[in-house]
Amino acid sequence: MSTIPNLRIGLFGIGLAAYWPQFPGLEARLQSYVQTVADRLAAPTNTIVNFGLVDSSERAVEVSHAARREDVDLLVLYVTTYALSSTVLPIVRRAKVPVLVLNLQPTAALDYAAFNALPNRTAMTGDWLAYCSACPMPELANVFQRSGIPFHQVNGILGDSRDDDPICWQEIDAWIAAAHVAHTLSHTRLGLMGHYYSGMLDIATDLTTVASVFGIHIEALEVDELTALRLAVPDTAVPATLEAFAQAFDIQPDCPAPELDIAARTSIALDQFVEKNQLGALAYFYKGTPGSPNEDTIASIILGTSMLTARGISTAGEYEIKNVLAMKILDTLRAGGSFTEYYAVDFTDDVVLMGHDGPGHTAIAERKTKVRPLEVFHGKVGRGLSVEMSVKQGPVTLLSVVECKHKGFKLLVAQGEVEPGPILQIGNTNSRFRFPIGARNFLTQWNAQAPAHHCAIGLGHLAPTLQKLAHLLNIDLVQIC
Repeated sequence: MSTIPNLRIGLFGIGLAAYWPQFPGLEARLQSYVQTVADRLAAPTNTIVNFGLVDSSERAVEVSHAARREDVDLLVLYVTTYALSSTVLPIVRRAKVPVLVLNLQPTAALDYAAFNALPNRTAMTGDWLAYCSACPMPELANVFQRSGIPFHQVNGILGDSRDDDPICWQEIDAWIAAAHVAHTLSHTRLGLMGHYYSGMLDIATDLTTVASVFGIHIEALEVDELTALRLAVPDTAVPATLEAFAQAFDIQPDCPAPELDIAARTSIALDQFVEKNQLGALAYFYKGTPGSPNEDTIASIILGTSMLTARGISTAGEYEIKNVLAMKILDTLRAGGSFTEYYAVDFTDDVVLMGHDGPGHTAIAERKTKVRPLEVFHGKVGRGLSVEMSVKQGPVTLLSVVECKHKGFKLLVAQGEVEPGPILQIGNTNSRFRFPIGARNFLTQWNAQAPAHHCAIGLGHLAPTLQKLAHLLNIDLVQIC
């Protein structure tokens, strides 16, 4: 994540130049409001480019060129008072980035008594115009719609602090978070190592559409490279990684020392592999010839890939490109993003058992993730160490990136709860998921959207932010609960 440049937010307010000589002090007042918004949007991962007030078509042309020069990723338009739509359209057309329109009144309501006590109607009009931000919103929406530009808006209160309208500022924060996800994806290198699991037709993915919709760069990689790195790991490097395993995992006493040794070497090689190829995500699968070095590499990969996933380099097995995108989206929202699928349904308790073999997002585990030895990796070659964990109890979001004909991809979302109870202790991730529409309806409605059989799990209820991300990516989102 440290290699991702800051999100560059271009901020500008709009007003009408004809007002300034008529109403002394109004321009400075509105400029101060724009600066307040700039201050509240500021964050270590944001670069705010404040273009100030745009109050004429001439100024709009200047800012339109400046926005291109400043390479902004998102435009935030603060409507301070009535303004002409001709002061907005040139900027948005030339910048060609998403725009968020803020209609924020200075306070929740005018102080009617103080307003009506002003010395004359000119002073009254000047004060009223500072509250007139709602007035041009239909005009802007009309022009955006007729120009084919998506219209995103937040209506609320500027106030003296965010606490004056927390709902409004939470919504703004969600838009910025969604913009960060889109920005991160467009700067992420996704490594694809190996090949598809033969016969899994649902996970076959159009890479051109992936790059087009999400802006992600795809790098085809060889298992041989990872194997060569593993074989070159010096003995002296292994103890430190074994200690890191002990800190990160609850290693069960029946884990053989030789298996831990090779897992440590593969983990060290993975770190080198990721750094060398500058990866922000990885999807892999490889059969491996029995007894070959590549088989040993793939069989010993789970601890290392789990640690990668926990530190933000989302890693999915079974060459699951769509699902590693879902994992990366949730991880960028700091919600985790653990690889999963249906295991079974407990119709007695009305919960769905979900999990997967291979990497788990250990940072969102309910307890310390166990490491268990498996005599066989079901459906795959090899044997070795695997991780067993359950997602933290409480609210969660399921996210699937679904290939579709309409816009290439859509996001499929369900919100539910992870609850306590018995799980399968089989050396895989596993959790109990309860959905407000019930297990049967969840399965029916989720399957009806034709996703691949994997999805990603994140902590918290994230549908509103994911809906905003879908808007920014110009794709659809379907929420089933």
